[in-house]
Amino acid sequence: MSLKLNQKDRKLLLGAGFVFVLLVAGALVFSSGEQGQAEYPSSYSSASGGAKAAYLLLSEIGYKVERWERPLSELPQATAKTLILAEPDEGPTREERERLKAFISEGGHVIATGMFAGTFLPENESVPDILTGMTWETASSLAPSKITRAAPRIVLAPRAYWQSFSAAYPLYGDGEHTLVVKYPFGRGEVLWWASATPLTNAGLKEQGNLEFLLACLGGQNNDRKNEILWDEYIHGYRQTLAASIAHSPVKWLFAQLLLLAAAVVATFSRRSGPTCVPKTEVRLSPIEFVQTLGGLYQSAGTASIVVDICYRRFRYWLTRRLGIAANTPAEELASVVRNRWGFTGDRFTGDGFIATMKHCEAASADPFLEAPVALHLLQELDGYAAQLNLFQGIRKEKR
Repeated sequence: MSLKLNQKDRKLLLGAGFVFVLLVAGALVFSSGEQGQAEYPSSYSSASGGAKAAYLLLSEIGYKVERWERPLSELPQATAKTLILAEPDEGPTREERERLKAFISEGGHVIATGMFAGTFLPENESVPDILTGMTWETASSLAPSKITRAAPRIVLAPRAYWQSFSAAYPLYGDGEHTLVVKYPFGRGEVLWWASATPLTNAGLKEQGNLEFLLACLGGQNNDRKNEILWDEYIHGYRQTLAASIAHSPVKWLFAQLLLLAAAVVATFSRRSGPTCVPKTEVRLSPIEFVQTLGGLYQSAGTASIVVDICYRRFRYWLTRRLGIAANTPAEELASVVRNRWGFTGDRFTGDGFIATMKHCEAASADPFLEAPVALHLLQELDGYAAQLNLFQGIRKEKR
């Protein structure tokens, strides 16, 4: 079936299509390049807030680095493995938290950074501090250790702090809060940073940050120089394309396209469907007319008028069928009916027919006629009309 559009619809469709293409093109242009890169510390991102430089650097200097794109509940055995949780933006499931806890107990090494990273850890005393974390600050060492000896000072954004009464070993602080801590758990160890600044592309070149990162990973000549799992699952990256799209804003683009397609199909189907005249209720139907007229006579209290109208109609069709004068008296009408149509031994032979006719004539001029009396007379007239088939010809003509 060919698509037929009038001139106005064609202009509207072309205009909407042009605007849609323009928006898509603008989004691609303005989101391209470095500005379009993710500002969270992903090893895929080359933006200032990304961590692609640190990932490539560790690979080049001999570390075995692997991107982890599966749930934490599927973590492998913790033997000689370090897991980096860089700025997760959502909390873990119960299964993921239990597996991570077992991973550390088995001897795994975890580096967790950011405001919500503490929710992944077996012990969490971190407190978010969004306003202070908007700027970078220099953090000085608080206690002697291999890490603080390699980097006495580091630069990071204090997006959270570790509470001072915690049993964790403090490493760095800004004079008011503790910003980097470590604590053992089982056979493993946990390192918590207030933010991922030291391993980002922009923060890696700050004084002390590279040395700090390498010291946290164990250094090049340390026995703890092991396999590094860089968690990208928390950043929305999945092993399959469908899973990655489902966790990214791209799904909303597809949803909008489906909504647009549904609107186009619905609009076309309505315009191309059969034209149906809406069914309207006839306000002048016979039964409604009768009810309305009856209600009018009832409210006016003029039962005699109803009897007069019905009686005149009865006499008109009766004299017309018999071919006699309209002013023929009732006695003569009854005689003609008996003789012409051969009614013998029935209600037409007595005085009932004549009495009904005379009673109707008297009731037509009675302004105080009661409704039950009028109803009885109309029923009598209707019975005579049915027996004489008086209105049969009229009904056939109307049909």
